[in-house]
Amino acid sequence: MNLQDLNQPQQQAVKCIDRPCLVLAGAGSGKTGVITRKIAWLLRQGYAAQHICAVTFTNKAAREMRQRVARLIDSKTAKGLKISTFHSLGQRILIHESHRLGYRRGFSIMDSRDVETCLGDLAHRLEQDSDYIRQTMYQISRWKNDFLAPAAAAETSDTPLQQAQARLYEEYQQHLQICNSMDFDDLIMLPVQLFRDHAEVLNHWQDRIRYLLIDEYQDTNTSQYEMVKALCGMRQKLTVVGDDDQSIYAWRGARPENLQRLQQDFAALEVIKLE
Repeated sequence: MNLQDLNQPQQQAVKCIDRPCLVLAGAGSGKTGVITRKIAWLLRQGYAAQHICAVTFTNKAAREMRQRVARLIDSKTAKGLKISTFHSLGQRILIHESHRLGYRRGFSIMDSRDVETCLGDLAHRLEQDSDYIRQTMYQISRWKNDFLAPAAAAETSDTPLQQAQARLYEEYQQHLQICNSMDFDDLIMLPVQLFRDHAEVLNHWQDRIRYLLIDEYQDTNTSQYEMVKALCGMRQKLTVVGDDDQSIYAWRGARPENLQRLQQDFAALEVIKLE
């Protein structure tokens, strides 16, 4: 594979596969090209496609990444390669493992309208208006993004409003399990819970995903960071690409400080800046 059209920092980022790698890249610096070239490089270095997973934030971005990879790698070599969103990855894990959490096969996934309706039904006795329901829905989502279960949410709640919301959060989670349902935030939080409570599940998925690549890393929330950290494990085969000057999803729990956490938790991290 010819890397001569890449500049020196881009080549360095593509070739760095023996240690965790953080690529700091602003708009127009070729960061997506680095990820797609790196996938091809990993295959050239002997990685099997089914052991490589690239994750981004939207279905559109994942689709565009697959198209760019397809221009570099033939379909036979790329067979088994996983390019998806965080939520799709979490869903794939839960399809295989959710029975360990008490779910039955064929669980359903609720969208935001379903969640709002469910919370409204649970809170009808409180005689609260729709604004309260929506506020509670967003608060529960923030707790899940911060990897806080109902008990932990109750412990950290310091106002009567949040304490009431934490009680509703507990009822809501119980209702979801009875109905064999999950919301979108559960698709991230529950796999992390599985990894923490079931070592054999974590070992299995660490063996399936032997190299992990993350795009737009500055937009990860706490639950997503914990998923990344768990999947990498002792192997620490990881490349993340992020822009430390931009985080567009802070409103839904993104933690730009995850860039600093990465440098603290991965001692061998190599940091490469793309100009």
